[in-house]
Amino acid sequence: MMDKNRFFPRFLPVALALGLGAPACLAAPPDGGDARGVVEQFLKTQTAGLPGQARIRVTLPVSALPACEALEAFLPNGASAWGRVSVGLRCPGERPWTRFVQAHVALEGRYLVAARALDAGQPLGAGDVAARTGDLTALPKSVLADPAELKGMVTVNRVAAGAPLRRQQLRGTVVIQQGQTVQVVAEGQGFTVSTEARALNRAEIGATVQAKTRDGRLVSGVADEEGQIRLAQ
Repeated sequence: MMDKNRFFPRFLPVALALGLGAPACLAAPPDGGDARGVVEQFLKTQTAGLPGQARIRVTLPVSALPACEALEAFLPNGASAWGRVSVGLRCPGERPWTRFVQAHVALEGRYLVAARALDAGQPLGAGDVAARTGDLTALPKSVLADPAELKGMVTVNRVAAGAPLRRQQLRGTVVIQQGQTVQVVAEGQGFTVSTEARALNRAEIGATVQAKTRDGRLVSGVADEEGQIRLAQ
């Protein structure tokens, strides 16, 4: 005859492994991998339109999260997926809850630096800047990345060699002075018309400028590199 007392201890580990001894409706806490995945996917979506390659790191206190079947991630009002950020996790349902976890978003991308020391008022040329690659979130948001943005620009103040170039450090080249007589040019399909006018304001390349023609008409256009006013088509 089989000894039940000897058989039961050998059977118990197998039963527990198969879940035969677990309560049927025990609620499990959120899986750390799933919760981390929700946050990471949310931040990837938020950074989809930003320059550079996003690298996301999430610090997730799994033990502090209550049970939830459908986690939703969100950013607090005014926050952006940039550098260190607090991400909200929200659980809807009969017993809703909200928690916040910390994450870090790094954006590996290209930016421009001064290739050499630049003096104030210096027009920028191809040899004055160089491209570097690094974490854009560790730099000012106004740092420049596209060399095309330097066209017609001069430095406002001195820039040290190797320093990132920021928009605040640059201004456009002034090509029209207030009261100056300028050419106003209008172009169309197969024709070009120009007339003289007096500029009513000072303007840099690409800036909007108003002028008064000899017959008293007010016109508005964009200052080009030659100091002319180009009328909008």
